[in-house]
Amino acid sequence: MDFATLLLVVAAYLLAGFVKGVIGMGLPTVAIGILAAVMTPAQAAAILVAPSLATNIWQALAGPHFLSLLRRLAGMLIGIYVGAWLGAGILTGANAKPAAIGLGLSLIVYALLGLSKIHFSIPRAAEIWVGPLVGIATGAIMAATGVFVIPALPYLNALGLQRDELVQALGVHFSISTFALAAVLWSGSAFDFNLDLLSLAAIVPAVVGMAIGQHVRKRVSGETFRFWLFIGLLILGAQLVVRNVV
Repeated sequence: MDFATLLLVVAAYLLAGFVKGVIGMGLPTVAIGILAAVMTPAQAAAILVAPSLATNIWQALAGPHFLSLLRRLAGMLIGIYVGAWLGAGILTGANAKPAAIGLGLSLIVYALLGLSKIHFSIPRAAEIWVGPLVGIATGAIMAATGVFVIPALPYLNALGLQRDELVQALGVHFSISTFALAAVLWSGSAFDFNLDLLSLAAIVPAVVGMAIGQHVRKRVSGETFRFWLFIGLLILGAQLVVRNVV
């Protein structure tokens, strides 16, 4: 573990934590998107595990809706593990290019959806079958790229949850998905001592960045910040695809 890599990890998680503090999400997407420019997506995902759990378990438990959300989202959450099992081996395979291209495409889709401001709505009665399908798709994409935002985030936004419920639902989803990602990485022998140390080291800048972001949230227009965030993710995704295709 060289000093330059450690410095990059600290900077990436300081920024990713800041983004999460401002808009309540985005830590995995930003961190993996940045680090995948200098390492494989599997390595970037392995570093994600500890800071993601540290910032999301509290978010999942901090509120009165935890048990009701678990029941409502159970189909999607179980589906994530099914999808992760179906896609296992892609992210941790010997050829990192397909995973890097998949990550780039996921970032592009996520950014375009955010910039388009398209709003979906799913009837409560349809959740029983839509949820598992969304979970399977999210788990498969996560197992291939390390990112678990598509299509789970648009789905959660389409459920009509109140603000506090949505924040807690995001915490539940991110926590459960991080455990699933850890299982995928473990089965593919993606962890090693250096990555474990980097993952633990990333907790501090992630939490510090999150605290700063929460403070800035009160002073900056959320819409303006989200716009430039999605532009940045679009650029990150495009360069990942171009670098691994050309």
